[in-house]
Amino acid sequence: MKSACLTILCIFGCLSGRDVTYAQARQDPGRSIGTITTQGDLIVMTLNEGVFGKANMFDLTRRTLRFTPDGAGYRAENLALQWDSEFGTEMSGPQLALHNFSFPYSGKSWDSLSVGITGSISFGAVQSGPGPGGIGAGRGGGLTIDRFAQLQEASRTLINTVPGICVFFKPRMSGTRYVKELPDRVLITWNITEPFGGIQDFTWTPTVNRFQTVLRKDGTIEMSYDQLAAKDAIVGLYPTVTTGAETALATLSSEATSNVAPHLDLKNVKVSVVDGLFLKVTFETRGPLLPEGDSGLAGITYHVFFDGHKPSPTRAENAHADVTWTIRGFGPTGRGGGGGRGGGSSRYIASGPGVSPNVKVDGNTISLQGTLPPAFKAGDQIAIYADVATPGTPPSIVDQVSPRPVTLSGIRSAEVDLSAVKRQDGPFPIIYESFHYLSLPNPRDLTCTVIKALGDKFDLLAYYSDFRVDNQEAGTPSTGPLGGGPSGGAVTGIGATQRSLESYCSAGRFQWQFIQPVYAGSNQAQQYPPDGITDSNNHNIGFYTRQLALRTADGKIPPYDYAMSQIGHEMGHRWAAFVSAKVNGETIPLGPTHWARGLQAPVPFPYQRPTEASAMGGGVWQDNFDGTYTQLDDDYYVPATGWSYLDLYLMGLATPAEVPDFFILRNLVSAGTDRNGHPIFKADRIKVTINDVIAAEGPRMPDVDHSQKQFNTGIVVIVEHGNKPSKELIERANGIRERWIDYWSTTTGHRSSMTATLK
Repeated sequence: MKSACLTILCIFGCLSGRDVTYAQARQDPGRSIGTITTQGDLIVMTLNEGVFGKANMFDLTRRTLRFTPDGAGYRAENLALQWDSEFGTEMSGPQLALHNFSFPYSGKSWDSLSVGITGSISFGAVQSGPGPGGIGAGRGGGLTIDRFAQLQEASRTLINTVPGICVFFKPRMSGTRYVKELPDRVLITWNITEPFGGIQDFTWTPTVNRFQTVLRKDGTIEMSYDQLAAKDAIVGLYPTVTTGAETALATLSSEATSNVAPHLDLKNVKVSVVDGLFLKVTFETRGPLLPEGDSGLAGITYHVFFDGHKPSPTRAENAHADVTWTIRGFGPTGRGGGGGRGGGSSRYIASGPGVSPNVKVDGNTISLQGTLPPAFKAGDQIAIYADVATPGTPPSIVDQVSPRPVTLSGIRSAEVDLSAVKRQDGPFPIIYESFHYLSLPNPRDLTCTVIKALGDKFDLLAYYSDFRVDNQEAGTPSTGPLGGGPSGGAVTGIGATQRSLESYCSAGRFQWQFIQPVYAGSNQAQQYPPDGITDSNNHNIGFYTRQLALRTADGKIPPYDYAMSQIGHEMGHRWAAFVSAKVNGETIPLGPTHWARGLQAPVPFPYQRPTEASAMGGGVWQDNFDGTYTQLDDDYYVPATGWSYLDLYLMGLATPAEVPDFFILRNLVSAGTDRNGHPIFKADRIKVTINDVIAAEGPRMPDVDHSQKQFNTGIVVIVEHGNKPSKELIERANGIRERWIDYWSTTTGHRSSMTATLK
C-alpha cells in the first residue's frame, strides 16, 4: 500500500483477514457541515440541518404485508398482523426443498430456495459469497451484501442481481429458522437476535426479532412482523427484470477539445432509461477508450452530475450537483490516484448513490447505470452535466459537457413507503423499502469543519455522537492524508505516502481520523460491560472480565477497554501495517493493512496483560522446535493491546537496532491445543529482520532522533441540528479522552506523549 489517501475498513473481523481497503473515489476538498463550539477539552460539532439525510426507522411491527401477483408485477397492501404461531420444524441449514408445489417467482417456478439466517430468501444457484459488486447468495443462505454497505444504498444495488425476497434483511443477525410446508403454502419463521457482546455491537445481550413469511402456491407473498427490536433492515421483493428495453432521454453533445487525448475528449454523453428502473449514462469519446487491463487507465475519472436546483444552471461552474456518479480507473494494485490495494488487472469501477459498480467498455464508449437517485423522482426536470479528469492533486479536468435540462420520464423508483402502500398503487415489478439510520458522512467534511473553525492544530481526530449512522457495525474505519505533524514534513519508509492534505483543509499537520462517529450508546463507548457479564467468545471483553479485574485495585477491568481497542487500532493505521520485507530476494508483504496472522508481533510495553500481540494484528508465537508453533496471543485486538517493536519503529519511537529479529509463519495448519487451551499450528517459518523491511521500504524518516514525539488528538462530539450534547455523550467522550492519553503513554513505553486539548 503505497498511497496515503486510504480508507481503512477495519471494523473487526478485520484482523481475521476478511477486511478490504478501498481508495476513496475522489478527493474533493472537504466543506464545513456544521458549527463548532467547545466544552472543556471536547470539541462540539452541531451539524447543519439535513447534512446526514434523514433516518427511516422500521414501522411495520404487528403488521402484515401482502404482495399479490399482477401480470409482471405485484400489488401491495398493508394489513393487520396475521400470525401463525405454529412454526413447524427448525431448519438445520439454509437450503429448503419444496415437496408440494413449485413456487412462481421472477419468471420461473422454483422447487428449492435458500433461506438466509439474516432474514432473506434467494433463488437459483447457491454462491459461496458475495457476487459481482459484493451482492449474492452467501454461505449462511439467502442474500448477502458487502460488510460495510449502507442499507439505503444496498437496497438499490440489490436490484437485478440475484432473485430474492427480503423479509427483514439485516446483516450480522443470528438465531433460528423454522419451516412448515402445507399443500398450498410454505411458512418460514425467523427468531433471531442482533449481534451482542462484541466490540462492534450495539447491545450486550440478545434481542428478540420474530417475523415470518408465507409463500403461496399462486405466487402471493405475505410478510408478518410480530416483535422487532432491530429498527433497520431491507424489506421487499427483488425479482430480476432484465428485458433490456432502453429508451433514450437526452444526448449532451460536446465540441472537440484541442490537446486532449482522444479517449479523454468527450463527443457526447447519452442518458437513457433501461427497463423503466435504471438510469443509464454512456460517455462517448472521439477515440477508443483505454481497455481494461491497460495500466494507463489508473486515475482517469469520468463524472456525470445531476443538479435539481432551480433555476437550472447553464454552466458547470454555477452548478451544485445533488448527486455525482463516477467511473474511475484503478491500476492492478488499486492505484487510482487515491490509493488502496486491489489486485488483478487494471479496471474501471463505478460508484455513486444506487450505481452498479460494473462498467461496460465498448470501443469509444463507456457506460454505467443505477437506480434513480433518491434526491429525484419520476418527472423531475434536472440539469445533467459531465467531465473527464486525469490523476493529480487535485485531479485535472481535461474536458467538460455543459449542463442541460433533462426530464426524468419513463422511470420509476422501486422504493415505496410500505406502511402506506395500497393495492391501487401498483403493480410494481420490484418493490422495497430501506429502513436505516442517518447516512454516513464524508470524512473530509468532518475534518474541515473542525480545522476551519479551530485551526490546523490536531494530528488525529476521533468522533463520537448520540445518534447512529447507517452502518451495521458500531465502530468506524479510518482514513487520512498522513500529514507530518507540527513540522509538516512527510514520513517515509512506512509503506504509505503523504498526499491530499488540502482535501482535509490542512497545511501539513493533520494525519489520521475516524471516518464516522462512534455511537455513544454502543458497547465500545461504554465505560464497563454490565455487571456480571460473561462470555465464551475470547474475542469479547466478557471473556476476560475476571482475568483483567484481578490486576486492578478496584476489582474492575480497565475502563473503556473496547474504546481503547478501537481508537488504538484505528489511529495505529497512520503508520501500519503496510510494509513488506525483502528476504533472500523475495518481497514478502507483512500485512496487508493488518499484520498477517502468522507474523511474530509481541508487545514490549503491554497495556494490561503480560503477553500481548500488536493492536495491528500478528500474534505472539512460541516456537516448539518440532515444526509446530503455539499461539500465545492471537491477531484480535480485544482486550486492548499495545504496539509491537515493528509498530514502534514505524511510529518513529524505536531505532532499527531495538527491533529484534522476528519471523512470519506461512501455511498454517491446525495441530490441536496445549494444556492451557492455546492453539498449536504446523507452519513454515521465515526469519525476518528490520533490515529486510528497510530493504523493501527504505529507512524510516524522520528517524527516531528527529521524529515526532508529542501528538494531539481532537475528541469531537457530534449532535444533530438543534440539539445539545447529552450528559451521557459528554461523560463517555471525556472518559475515552482520559483513557486515550494514558493508553498512549503506556503502550509507547513513555517514549511519546498524547494530549487531547484545543491548544
